[in-house]
Amino acid sequence: MLRLSLEALQIVDAIDRRGSFSSAGKELHKVPSTISYTVAKLEDDLGVQVFQRNGPKVMLTAAGQELLKEGRYLLKAAQDLEHRVRRVASGWETELSIGIDSMFSAVALADDVRAFYEVAQQTRLRLSQDTLSGTWEALLDRRVDLLVGAPGDGPAGGGYIAQPIGMLDFVFTVAPTHPLAQVAEPLSRGHLQQYRAVVVADSARQMAPRTVGLLLGQDALSVPNMQVKFDYQVLGLGFGFLPGPCARAAIARGVLVEKAVEEPKPSETFYLAWRVGEDGAALRWWMARMREPDVFARLALHLPGRA
Repeated sequence: MLRLSLEALQIVDAIDRRGSFSSAGKELHKVPSTISYTVAKLEDDLGVQVFQRNGPKVMLTAAGQELLKEGRYLLKAAQDLEHRVRRVASGWETELSIGIDSMFSAVALADDVRAFYEVAQQTRLRLSQDTLSGTWEALLDRRVDLLVGAPGDGPAGGGYIAQPIGMLDFVFTVAPTHPLAQVAEPLSRGHLQQYRAVVVADSARQMAPRTVGLLLGQDALSVPNMQVKFDYQVLGLGFGFLPGPCARAAIARGVLVEKAVEEPKPSETFYLAWRVGEDGAALRWWMARMREPDVFARLALHLPGRA
């Protein structure tokens, strides 16, 4: 049987902050005799002295300081648990996980996160990023509850709902110092085969990974996200397709050159997606927020080279 109670820890905490048993009793709306009895019982149960008495004033012993130091973590955890249980009873999830494709920066959702905490402070929020098929896989594996900016059509088999939120075009670019920058357009497969592509690696664990803009047998430098791909192309370490908004901004600054290719990459649609049958209050809040008309434009503002 546990010899500690949350009530006893709460009383020790109040005594330490207020400096006396009587002041702690006033804060907790308890008579001094109840405060004294609880402390005496705690000391007897633990077999240690928690407070040193000096008339009306009391001070924690070394053992009492350690008890209160760790006990305050327990009090905070208990308080958080109370709030979460009440939220669950009212329809709010204990935790909500949002997945964002690594093409976009999670900073794009900062204003949404701030607004969410104003109405749901006790729902834990977790943001994560995956890439290409890995983004969809995270939803199907229940690692995330909502996808924002998931690329391309989702996998077959259903179990989820997806709504398009925007579309991006892609531009083939190289650094001005790259050998392909001087080759006559349009660039053919033969031209591209001679040089290295920079590609974002699909993070899928079980699903078949997607390969975007890569020829069979092509030498490729795989990188973890679109920001690194952008940076490496600017450095001249390879070629590839970049989202139109960030490519055009870089071209305007003179750090990248657009090249026409015989096989351009088509525009891609991005989706908001969630699993069928899930309807918590936090999920509903985020679905409504992510359906606002400016959401995809805000994501695009945080593409590499634009933030």
